[in-house]
Amino acid sequence: MIRVSVKPELLQWARERSGITRENLTTKFKKLSEWEHGETQPTLKQVEAFAHAVHVPVGYLFLADPPEERVPIPDFRTLSGDGVAHPSPDLLDTIYACQERQGWYRDFVRVGQEPELTFVGSATIETSTETVAARISETLGFRLEARRQCPTWTDALRLFISQADAAGVLVMVSGVVMSNNRRRLDPAEFRGFALCDPLAPLIFVNGADTKAAQMFTLAHEIAHLWLGASALSNSEATPSPGLRREEIWCNAVAAELLVPLAALRVELRDDESLQDALARLARAFKVSTLVVLRRLLDAQWLDRDRFDAAWGRELERLSTFERRAGGGGDFYNTTLSRVSRRFACALVASTLEGHTLYRDAFRMLGVSKVETFKNLGREVGLIR
Repeated sequence: MIRVSVKPELLQWARERSGITRENLTTKFKKLSEWEHGETQPTLKQVEAFAHAVHVPVGYLFLADPPEERVPIPDFRTLSGDGVAHPSPDLLDTIYACQERQGWYRDFVRVGQEPELTFVGSATIETSTETVAARISETLGFRLEARRQCPTWTDALRLFISQADAAGVLVMVSGVVMSNNRRRLDPAEFRGFALCDPLAPLIFVNGADTKAAQMFTLAHEIAHLWLGASALSNSEATPSPGLRREEIWCNAVAAELLVPLAALRVELRDDESLQDALARLARAFKVSTLVVLRRLLDAQWLDRDRFDAAWGRELERLSTFERRAGGGGDFYNTTLSRVSRRFACALVASTLEGHTLYRDAFRMLGVSKVETFKNLGREVGLIR
């Protein structure tokens, strides 16, 4: 049995980085405490198994010192310029996976000589938010009349995603890392991010968040594409002091896109209770009550004190509703949502034509079986 030399501080760093407690890891690695105190050394197989368990590249455990990991895109989750010090491995692995998919898709459309998308980077933070919201609505076909025909605002979210996909945006919605349901993403860490590219713009929405939050996150990240600014975000509809200018601008664009102020003013009734107004307007605009609250504040129908109190109540009500709703869904629809239908169509087609290796396609799709791959092909209409 060959043991390897691993610095105890690297083992401890990897454990703390993962967020998994020593007690939980000890059930599988009985001598973890001894390893971390330098009393004994693990075997190479044990090091590899430990690295897999804590989601760290095994090579990191043989470095002289723990690496300084940073988010590979601009981090706009900050308040007053204070960054988030330690990104989780779940967040980092999600960004890296999306960057790989984006890079593949960029090459795919280049080979096909498809034109660049002119809306990416077409605005600045000096551009009127009303103007940009109108341009987004026109480009995507995201119109109030179409949303009113949706049975629920969840259906409106699906429509929103499909319209962005049709416009050339890769929209990926997932609550887990790749297809690993044991690695659930934390909405408290991030809600979404945008990876800007004129050929392969990509938006990731944290699917572990409430459906209400996902709608606003998608609108917010689309605004980032128009701004031409890749960014990691933790935005929400409520106006917050201390945010970066870009985030304030993107929040304002998202709010105007989802609930145009001019259309809202027509719907307002002075003699209506707040709860009745929230329910009615949420149905009318097919958005969450949180977005409606934000716009009622913007329209000065609510003052800040009433808004703050109502916001807290709605957050609790919606989170309770989401917990009760629970449940799973169709595997193939879920997979397509996680990687985007546009991306899946391109990748399956390229693989079937022999331009992409099956192993690479499986990795980027998060599948492991040929039959699953074929079923995805059938789902997107490429295989009969």
